[in-house]
Amino acid sequence: MIAAIRTDSSTIIGTGHVMRCLTLADELRRQGAEVEFICRDLQGNIIDRIRSAGYAVHRLPAAESTPAGDGRHDDYDRWLAVDKQVDCRQTAETLSVIGETIDWLIVDHYALGCDWETGVRPCVDHIMVIDDLANRIHDCDMLLDQSHFTKASERYRNLTPTGCEKLLGPRYAMLRPAFLQRRSRQKARTGRIERVLVFFGGGDPTNETGKALAALAELGETTDLTVDVVVGGANPNAAAIEARCRNTEGFSSHLNVDNMDELMSVADLALGAGGTTTWERCCLGLPSVVVAIAENQEEIGYEVANSGAGIYLGRREEVSVATLTGVVESLMRDETRLQAMSRAGMSLVDGRGAERVAARLRAGIKQGLLL
Repeated sequence: MIAAIRTDSSTIIGTGHVMRCLTLADELRRQGAEVEFICRDLQGNIIDRIRSAGYAVHRLPAAESTPAGDGRHDDYDRWLAVDKQVDCRQTAETLSVIGETIDWLIVDHYALGCDWETGVRPCVDHIMVIDDLANRIHDCDMLLDQSHFTKASERYRNLTPTGCEKLLGPRYAMLRPAFLQRRSRQKARTGRIERVLVFFGGGDPTNETGKALAALAELGETTDLTVDVVVGGANPNAAAIEARCRNTEGFSSHLNVDNMDELMSVADLALGAGGTTTWERCCLGLPSVVVAIAENQEEIGYEVANSGAGIYLGRREEVSVATLTGVVESLMRDETRLQAMSRAGMSLVDGRGAERVAARLRAGIKQGLLL
């Protein structure tokens, strides 16, 4: 089986799309598939990380005038940085250069939809789309939405072709094997908060990390908190965050980590965004305070809160330092609630999602998509 993955990372986009595609690529490779990536050369990308994982990356040229990041996450056309027709043509040309019969084109990009997918379809046998917005029509044979929604099947009712197989819910959350391994030996949470993990995605252009650090620093004046701060490779405030941690007792910064499972395992509470790491936290039963830093994270935040696995505070502009301080302070007095949040999270995600997705992709080829 040969698969090509079209996805991007940048200061505006962050790194979550690439990271979950890398997880799927690793599982496909483990099951014997050949995988190559197609990514545009955008500011703040992590193409080198894909290559360091052993994958060929076909780099689409940077736009002549790429818009500067201003913190907006929901203007998805800006994510692409070029006209969609240009991207479609360049991707199709790249697929032809790969040369082999491409069994699956996997697309993880909020800026791309039906017209683009139809345009590249002659170059591949099948198309799978990874989405969680449910805001546009797709021309695909399989759709993956790993988010937790009460009426998940209704969201794509008129957005996919007849016969499209849908893989819906955290059962398909694509986590690295390290999380499954760590989960098997994760001790039950006590509900006490002594160590806090902060991570707001690979980009975090509006510096929600700084806001969280300010809140925890206030608490640190009266408590002995240990704080681990994870900074992604596309974070424009990385140097300032590192300096602040260096000068604050009990605070440590970690850049481009590959041991997130370990950091989550030893933490008692997480402050973070509602992206892919939501499912990582759930898998390890880590209670979370969630802030939406992008449009697609709002529904995820509500649903995770409704399931009891976390506390959702709203969109980033609605959340202040004082709000974060107050919520953490309240949780420090409620061990029972934290224990319940831990159990609820682990019941949502078991860590075998990538294995299931890869198996369905292989089955789709064997069965001719008569699924």
